[in-house]
Amino acid sequence: MIETKKSLFDNLQNFFGFDNFKGEQEAIITNILSGNDTFVIMPTGGGKSMCYQLPALMTDGMAIVISPLIALMKNQVDQLRAFGGSDSIAHFLNSSLTKSEITKVKEDVLSGKTKLLYVAPESLTKQENIDFLRLNSVSFVAVDEAHCISEWGHDFRPEYRKIRQVISNIGENIPIIALTATATPKVQQDIQKNLQMNNATIYKSSFNRGNLFYEVRAKRNVLKEIVRFVKQHTGKSGIIYCLSRKKVEEVAEALSLNGVKALPYHAGLDAKVRADTQDRFLMEDVDVIVATIAFGMGIDKPDVRYVIHHDVPKSMEGYYQETGRAGRDGGEGVCLAFYSEKDIDKLQKFMKDKPVAEREIGTQILKEVIDYAESAVCRRKQILHYFGENFNEAGCNCMCDNCSATKQYFDAEAPLHKALSLMKKLGEKFDDHHIISVLMGVDNPQIHNYEHHLIEEFGSGKEEGINLWNSLMRQALLNNFVSKDIDHYGLLRLTKSGHAFLENPYTLRYVLNRPMGSTDDDDGDDAKHGGSAALDTVLLQMLKDQRKKIAKQKGLPPFVIFQDPSLEEMCTHYPISIDELKQISGVGSGKALKFGAPFIDLIKKYVEEHDIDRPVDMVIKSAANKSALKVYIIQNIDRHLSLEDIANSKGLSYEDIIREVESIVNSGTKLNLNYYIDEMIDEDRQEEVFDYFKSSEIDSIDEALVELGPNEYTREEMQLMRIKFMSELGN
Repeated sequence: MIETKKSLFDNLQNFFGFDNFKGEQEAIITNILSGNDTFVIMPTGGGKSMCYQLPALMTDGMAIVISPLIALMKNQVDQLRAFGGSDSIAHFLNSSLTKSEITKVKEDVLSGKTKLLYVAPESLTKQENIDFLRLNSVSFVAVDEAHCISEWGHDFRPEYRKIRQVISNIGENIPIIALTATATPKVQQDIQKNLQMNNATIYKSSFNRGNLFYEVRAKRNVLKEIVRFVKQHTGKSGIIYCLSRKKVEEVAEALSLNGVKALPYHAGLDAKVRADTQDRFLMEDVDVIVATIAFGMGIDKPDVRYVIHHDVPKSMEGYYQETGRAGRDGGEGVCLAFYSEKDIDKLQKFMKDKPVAEREIGTQILKEVIDYAESAVCRRKQILHYFGENFNEAGCNCMCDNCSATKQYFDAEAPLHKALSLMKKLGEKFDDHHIISVLMGVDNPQIHNYEHHLIEEFGSGKEEGINLWNSLMRQALLNNFVSKDIDHYGLLRLTKSGHAFLENPYTLRYVLNRPMGSTDDDDGDDAKHGGSAALDTVLLQMLKDQRKKIAKQKGLPPFVIFQDPSLEEMCTHYPISIDELKQISGVGSGKALKFGAPFIDLIKKYVEEHDIDRPVDMVIKSAANKSALKVYIIQNIDRHLSLEDIANSKGLSYEDIIREVESIVNSGTKLNLNYYIDEMIDEDRQEEVFDYFKSSEIDSIDEALVELGPNEYTREEMQLMRIKFMSELGN
């Protein structure tokens, strides 16, 4: 045993250059070297890969590592080749290889030079690969990211279900090591059952990552908040997760526009581009990767300083694994997630067409995310409880937003007794939603079917309010008064502590949730949506005077220069450069360059004289917000199509198309509609309307119709002439 221990440390030093093992690595590796099935549950950054790499290098034969992602395989194979000094020591076998590359891999494997062969589960199940692997001496099989086996895991892969059968086909009594960074008790059970390794030695490390700071924010102006956050962490590495490819591209573009070295990463990109992006991130040519969840599994970058979730994650396992990519070196790691009820609605819609069983599982998994996001309880306590680990929130050391915030408490003794009594009375056959509905007196179909609207407890908790009951039920679960039976639709059961509390209640206080409510998922400015930013009325008057002066010089009405909403927005954001002015609604690039300079000078001087602390938001540049419809309209006006034809092709009314064209022109884009207007309005009448707008102080079509005679012009003609006027003189 002493000799084995010495050999272990010698090999650790020789191959990897480390003097000591991390956590339970030594015990795990010794167990594998003894030929035992081994189950490793270790958080991201705990050193899982070492647990199978070192024994593979020390054992006769070759270890097969089953891994779900090509990026993960490439990263680990590159590292092993660097450590081992030979390209033959490790290979991967997957769909990215050419025929000649596959031949080279097989030659090295058959010659005995290869100690680790990484295989995708899809490749593993091919008969030709099974036949080939039978020809080799396999030391053991490592199943990485083993949570993919379980339907309750966040990244279920049906191919993982076939692994046990394939291993049996390759050879007899091959030891298995299964590894995962995210496994609830239910998922652990599924993994062991499916791999037929119920007698495996289990090594479970704490899921607590003390250096990570967890924060959840309501989703308002999320793009600006992300850009601001990244700019505040300039030069640090970060990963931003989005649910859609479109959003990945949008966020990456916004960051690049603002001088951040950022790249997108998603499955729609070419494999070579993805590999290059990953390499550039690892080599620190790029600071930020904006990605779908496909990025990051197994990426060994220790100094990722923040992980941001633009959209609410689909599951707590996914959230934990993705946030776990921050601060793997034990240094700073900020985990920021944005939460919106709209996100939840989207995720629920995705599940609508799925089979009933899958939908049921998905709903329970998503409910955990909602509870986590909306709860005011210590984030760390909630995460660890989800993975079956009890945690005293005092140990959080204010390393989450909830522990850092001022909390509001309520006396929980009476309401907890009431809720537990009701659960017991109803036979512990219902979930928290049902229990709360009874207490709040919600007469929905399920309540009616069970005739629970007839029991005395129905409506008895109305006075306490829905927020208190949601807070209470969450904390009753976290503090182990009740447990959730996830195999049976998340039904709540009383624990020993719950029964004991019913017998002998005692005083306890719980934290009241701070409901986030419905949030605005628009990335626009507050000012554009009637936000509450204070208007600087002194500056507004100065800007209006400036506008009047320029209008007089150019012989134009003031509204052609900038409209009032644009001036008001300038008074809340204080733009002091042309680039910043372009971000103001109604100010396109043309308007900013044509009229902007004197306004910028005035605002700059005003800010300096009054020592104004400008909002950081204004420094944030955004890409031109031209929807696909607006681009389509501009292109077809350039082609001289009639507005009716453009409207019909998009299923719009004529009024709709006029509104869209007005919006395009008002935001500073020049449109030439002469080809269309000339057919409708003769030259003399056009000139009369043009002259009216040129001399008018008021931007009003109603006033124009009154002034020029309601019977002389139609509203449609007046709208078209106003568009022509604004386009030619204002843009």
